[in-house]
Amino acid sequence: MTYEEKKYKEALRWSRSLEKRSGVIQRTSKGLQSAINQKIPDRVHVVVTESIKRMIELSLTSSQYIHPVEHNEEWSFEEREELIKGRLKQYKSTASWEGAGTGAGGFWLGVADFPMLLSIKMKFLFDTAQFYGVDINRYEERVYLLHIFMLTFSSDKEKVKVRDVLLNWENEPLERKKVDWKTLQLEYRDTIDLVKLMQLVPGVGAIVGYVANGRFLEQLGETTMNIYRLRLISHT
Repeated sequence: MTYEEKKYKEALRWSRSLEKRSGVIQRTSKGLQSAINQKIPDRVHVVVTESIKRMIELSLTSSQYIHPVEHNEEWSFEEREELIKGRLKQYKSTASWEGAGTGAGGFWLGVADFPMLLSIKMKFLFDTAQFYGVDINRYEERVYLLHIFMLTFSSDKEKVKVRDVLLNWENEPLERKKVDWKTLQLEYRDTIDLVKLMQLVPGVGAIVGYVANGRFLEQLGETTMNIYRLRLISHT
């Protein structure tokens, strides 16, 4: 079995796993979101909402997240993924230490972690697409990356919907490809609220920030690589 065949099968298993319900703890934490949202100051919600609005705008209209990476058309799929894993390790370390620093710095510095972490995630997405040989100067490919972001940080029901759009990307009508920033920011906020609220608690914020930010990058890396495997390998 070739490397591509092995990874394609792994990606198929991952895709099917999205149809299973989350664990009890995850479902319970999701049910607590209303209560948690009421306890989080409005200022925090504003920061999250505005950060995501800005992220979408920059992703689609600017080159802020585009940092050219070395790319060789002769690279094998395995070589590309080794480079992606190395880049993920770098970004994970950056996000973890950034989370620890803001978590230890008090409430308002903890709030500042939201936009910084978003920026790290988006840079990873853009770098990964380039390693896979994708032309991220194309508007449609940038929208694709936003869908990957949404797939990573969404509820069970929303994950399946977004996954189906991504798996049928070339045949999806334009209307289905549009990014609903309101849904994106609500899903993202609800996914991370419980953890990020704990990051604002004095005494434990640094530890929570370090672990949580690293885990968020791991989730993004897993989702991004599996989606691109299903998209690229299936067409070779």
